[in-house]
Amino acid sequence: MAQETPRGTQGIEQTNAVRDSQSWQHGVEAGLIGGLVMGVLFSLLMPPVIENAIPALVGLSGGFVGWAVHMSISAVFGVVFAAALTQPRLATVGESVGGVVGFGLGYGAALWIVAAGVVMPLWLSAVGFPNPPPLPNLAVMGLLTHLVFGLVLGVSYHYLR
Repeated sequence: MAQETPRGTQGIEQTNAVRDSQSWQHGVEAGLIGGLVMGVLFSLLMPPVIENAIPALVGLSGGFVGWAVHMSISAVFGVVFAAALTQPRLATVGESVGGVVGFGLGYGAALWIVAAGVVMPLWLSAVGFPNPPPLPNLAVMGLLTHLVFGLVLGVSYHYLR
């Protein structure tokens, strides 16, 4: 079992965790790449989602706002993904492209259930969106788009590191 030994750098201790401090930045980048691909799918397959439902989460409307909100959420979800992969329990998952991509697919499925399936319908109902999606909102097309997000997120994150 390898030990993590602190190294002194001009009076500042550095550990492996500190050396990995760019993980969150890679998470943002990978989240934006995954969000871009997912947003294109929304625009092509489910335009009302990107043009109406997503901007309504912040009380606005329109495709441009929908894209801005969607990309912001994607960046945040990318950071959460990176944070999860830096946890010691998931260290072996992050060592291979297969592990990271598999984790990304699972993460995408979890986002579909929690974010799209539960949080989004509740949030849209709370802000008075007309005809919010059902609770739970587990549409197959939503699963497809979230799995694509997770796949692209995982691949991007692996290669950005």
